[in-house]
Amino acid sequence: MGEVIRASIFHTPENPFRDPSALQVFEDGGLLVEGGIIGALGDYSEIRRDYPHSTVRDLRGGYLLPGFVDTHVHYPQVRVLGGLGYTLLDWLDLRALPEEARLADPAYARQVAREFLHSLASHGTTTALVFGSHFAAAMEVFFDAAAASGLRIASGMVMSDRRLLPALHQTPDAAYRRSAELIRNYHGKRGLMYAVTPRFALSTSEAMLEVCQSLLRETPGVRFQTHINESPLEVREVARLFPWASDYLAVYERFALAGRRSVLAHNVHPADGELERLAGGGAAVSHCPCSNAALGSGIFPMQRHLTAGVRFALGTDVGGGTGFGMLKEALQAYLVQRVAAERVMLNSAQLLYLATRAGAEALGVAGETGDLQPGKSADYVYLRPIAGSPLAIVAAHAEKAEDLLSALFTLAGQESIGEVCVRGKVVYAASASCE
Repeated sequence: MGEVIRASIFHTPENPFRDPSALQVFEDGGLLVEGGIIGALGDYSEIRRDYPHSTVRDLRGGYLLPGFVDTHVHYPQVRVLGGLGYTLLDWLDLRALPEEARLADPAYARQVAREFLHSLASHGTTTALVFGSHFAAAMEVFFDAAAASGLRIASGMVMSDRRLLPALHQTPDAAYRRSAELIRNYHGKRGLMYAVTPRFALSTSEAMLEVCQSLLRETPGVRFQTHINESPLEVREVARLFPWASDYLAVYERFALAGRRSVLAHNVHPADGELERLAGGGAAVSHCPCSNAALGSGIFPMQRHLTAGVRFALGTDVGGGTGFGMLKEALQAYLVQRVAAERVMLNSAQLLYLATRAGAEALGVAGETGDLQPGKSADYVYLRPIAGSPLAIVAAHAEKAEDLLSALFTLAGQESIGEVCVRGKVVYAASASCE
């Protein structure tokens, strides 16, 4: 008979950048969950009338949103969060890469994997495209932990063969063999997806990019992720390493790596021609506003992406970013776009879309998750204001639902996450802790 969850409910089943009426709000809403699937959504009175024999869980006083989708986050970097005062390449050399080398020890990797996955869930993230480790054993540990966590995870072993710490390099042949084995063992199993993951063009030779192309061709369902146009110095170095390429994107295009299965992180400094080709090829961009600011990489040209028709969603970019909170990431996107050269005035519906459905679309899983339409997986986050907090005060006096949603993005943090479910199963509850 299922269970009806009663709460205020917000979701965006359509794209609010195109449809101003995309936001759906049920101030006294009902969400019917049956066997991990959403059976019905609407006003509570109607849902109760249509499903009188279902049990009811009364969560009034809180707010139900679709589970957040993080389109760019690094599993090995959770312990190096908080580094300030670096540029991108300095941060990699001095903080990120030495820590990533420690995951050569599977026992160390197991601890990091558990910390990372708990951090995702406790911040309301139910689906994530995860940059993995350079070590196959660390990826086995991670995939096993991800399957046990219940989260919806796509990830892959990071491939690089130059310009990093030697301990993080692989030969193209070894990268192919290990990646192919991981795909066989994990892709499409236990709720997991594989993503072919060269670190970026700066650290991958043409031979390694050919390996990526082969892996994508051999398994049509796998995803692809990498970085692009994050910092001016990175862009200049890529141009020097690939003199035949007209721009950064052309490096990936030569190996058929920039299509609808691809998510390219950052894209802070694109040429107009790159945006046109990204839109034409269907690749998505992961916009990481906290990381872009923390590392001084620049301001994401959102209006140019919108004008060109490039798909984009949000990513936290842990650990170059400032934490796992997608609410904070959305707020940072809003704040930065207010002072961008070409300003975009984001509203609360667009922020919700970027943190949920847009990410599901980028990952190719919008048919399963990203909003709360009937037939989709019951992936949701329940937010409840702490008594006496500024959020509770604003919520008690909000006159419009859109104002309340704006307050959630402005004032809610990890402390407001009451419960997180994936496929109808609780993956985090506020009383739980990481063992």
